[in-house]
Amino acid sequence: MEEKEISLLGNTEAKWPKSPEEATLETFPNRSPENNYWVLLDFPEFCSLCPVTGQPDTARIRIQYLPAEKCIETKSLKFYLSSYRNHPSFNEEIVNRILSDLSSAVLPKEMKVRGDFSTRGGISLTAQASYPFDSDNLSLEAGSAH
Repeated sequence: MEEKEISLLGNTEAKWPKSPEEATLETFPNRSPENNYWVLLDFPEFCSLCPVTGQPDTARIRIQYLPAEKCIETKSLKFYLSSYRNHPSFNEEIVNRILSDLSSAVLPKEMKVRGDFSTRGGISLTAQASYPFDSDNLSLEAGSAH
């Protein structure tokens, strides 16, 4: 995942990446690095493919982070998350990869990624990962991204 100058925002010619490997996460400088504030990002239309059946999996992906020096540019995030549409991967792997890719791109003070995956076979799956890892601060409250 390479960092570039912001090129997607305002670019109507931008093409959707075919995979997370092709996606570029763009960042911009945090204008208030001295302040501690949370950025909450909600992507309720996430889609990927089951690596076993090839059928689509859908989810709501929520990202919460405390920025340090850089922030995530949201159009590039939309392109990145949409790149999973044809990508076969297990739900838990997706959440951990998103956390790894995003935390590598912005080096936040803290970050949490939560995936609420749609019910399949009568079971709902929620996976949440945090950076740095803090097992005491993982919440599974419905509707929260703590």
